[in-house]
Amino acid sequence: MAKPARTSIIGHTLRRVVFFLLTILTTLLALGLLASAFHSDGLSPMELLLLLLYTILVAWISLSFWTAFMGFFIILLGRDRWAISRQPGTPPAASAPAPRTAILMPIYNEDSERVFAGLRAIHRSLADTGRLADFDFFVLSDTRDPDVWVEEELRWQDMVRALNGKGRIFYRNRPENTSRKSGNLEDFCTRWSRHYRYMIVLDADSLMQGETLVEMVRLMEQHPGVALIQTPPIAVNRSSLFARILQFAGRIYGRMFTAGLNYWQLGESNYWGHNAIIRVQPFLDHCGLPKLPGREPFGGEILSHDFVEAALLRRAGWEVWLAYDLDGSFEELPPTLIDYAKRDRRWCQGNLQHLRLALAHGWNGLSRLHFFMGVMSYAASPLWLLFLIATGVEAFIQAQQRPVYFFGDNWMPVWPVSFAVEMTTVLLVTLIMLFLPKLLALLLLLKDSRWRRAHGGMLAATASVVLETAFSVLTAPVLMLFQTKFVLAILMRRAVGWPPQQRGDHMTRFSEAALAHGSHTLIGLVAGVLSYQYVPSFFWWFTPVLVGLALSIPVSMLSSSIALGQRARALGLFLTPDETMPASVLRYLDAEMAGGEAVLAVLREPPTSRFLQALTDPYVNALHRSLLPEREPPNRRRRHYLEGLIHQLEEEGPDSLSAAQRRELIADPETLLRLHALFWSRPPSNAGALP
Repeated sequence: MAKPARTSIIGHTLRRVVFFLLTILTTLLALGLLASAFHSDGLSPMELLLLLLYTILVAWISLSFWTAFMGFFIILLGRDRWAISRQPGTPPAASAPAPRTAILMPIYNEDSERVFAGLRAIHRSLADTGRLADFDFFVLSDTRDPDVWVEEELRWQDMVRALNGKGRIFYRNRPENTSRKSGNLEDFCTRWSRHYRYMIVLDADSLMQGETLVEMVRLMEQHPGVALIQTPPIAVNRSSLFARILQFAGRIYGRMFTAGLNYWQLGESNYWGHNAIIRVQPFLDHCGLPKLPGREPFGGEILSHDFVEAALLRRAGWEVWLAYDLDGSFEELPPTLIDYAKRDRRWCQGNLQHLRLALAHGWNGLSRLHFFMGVMSYAASPLWLLFLIATGVEAFIQAQQRPVYFFGDNWMPVWPVSFAVEMTTVLLVTLIMLFLPKLLALLLLLKDSRWRRAHGGMLAATASVVLETAFSVLTAPVLMLFQTKFVLAILMRRAVGWPPQQRGDHMTRFSEAALAHGSHTLIGLVAGVLSYQYVPSFFWWFTPVLVGLALSIPVSMLSSSIALGQRARALGLFLTPDETMPASVLRYLDAEMAGGEAVLAVLREPPTSRFLQALTDPYVNALHRSLLPEREPPNRRRRHYLEGLIHQLEEEGPDSLSAAQRRELIADPETLLRLHALFWSRPPSNAGALP
């Protein structure tokens, strides 16, 4: 590993001192303003609670604000000498062979058509660079559903044949999905890592431009002390109004925040789990994840493994960088507010586990900060809710106290002190830190005419920012309650599974919205009535939160509308550069999804059941058996179990079997071959039309 130069250490330290000093001073200033607004005759327990909560929350806001502010100046000035892409590095010897890189796509019960269309698009984009031969593709499946499993195999084989990818495009399905995604990657590393210097990890909805992949490898080659480079994924391809608003927000604000993150994180950055390149050997040497003591949700397997893997690499002396200025890295968002919240539910437990890790021995200061930031990304919501409740209670207490104008022998009245100026200042400071970054992002459009046109022009971009801000105000209290519910459920030791995500565009039905947001609406109405009746002055300050909760059902339904999303695009609202001047890999994906004729005839007409097809179709049966891993012969107990499933299939048909039972039947090569012969001799009466 190359050691950083002394000038780099001094420069990095100076940056961090400036950044954290500004964050601390801002926090102390806001805290002093709030403290001055309380009574001078001591603090009540409620006021102490408010000060404690506000300190935590304003520190969190201040950290985000100064991150955005530093990113604004970096982009405004157009240079950053410490960016990984701007550092000279050490070019490898000209005679050195090109490194081998594996592109990994871990999947779990995903839409196979979309997964392989994305891989084809990446393959085509890489071919445009002339460097395709340096990369291999791996589809690492943890899929449990037997129909999806067989579909994946057929799509993989179709891709191999269409692209002449034998020996370069691989597929495997794990018999057991131990440790979820981290276990999936560990399985790859232990079986195939010796063939590759680097691996690029994707998600099922990831897309990456070929030039970006080649540049990531080049940066790793020039910086032998770097173990991981994370690119900032850009949200694309969703059509619902909700997703288009988030895509716009991520695009116009995101580059400023990622540039700001790199300003202070530098070579001690973080890993987000996908769209990143990893040096295989240090990952294999240092990133084995232990099980946490105790049971879930705080014990057991580490769910948010990416933060931990980055920290382990940093602890071993390797650098981890965020390449904020690398374009061509994409992902897809959940299409609705409810799906967005469901994804949060999956991540919440893993992030809260980081609290135990942050307090453990062996981490440096920035690694601990990353862990605390992961915790705060979800803990902030219950803290905000508690702060709002405490503020309402304090306002009620103050409203019940009658002012006393005469004390003792004083003949002059003692007028009550008004703290309206101080409280208004506290509110303004908080709002400035929350909303000024949006204005700064708009100012950056004035600097770059191409970037401005890509967002539809200054007028359309400004209108989009205003509407996005209003939408975020409406949805923030809803997400606050969702995340508070998730945190409380986890604190009550209700562990979460790892269900597949709903990725495609779809509308939210009224019944679904009412079930998800009924409690939010009720809370908003009850809180509004109580605050208006007992503390009317507080009610008006509380209105933005109450309106968001009261309107949660219609907002959730309307924002899921694809028609409204398309209408907004037609009006020039929420436009992103990826819509107005899409990268080639996005165009290739559209072409793949539009579809041509499959190479495999079996894919041209979807069957009633891929499971049945694996039993009856000679080609599908042979392909599936060829991909099954070698197994020990089943013991007597297992043979009896499989015999029972076969008899059940014969007598009651495939619909009588659960998905797990159907998987058991096609996971054993001997049983599968036997069933193939059996079905051709006497298929069950209710098997349906055989392919």
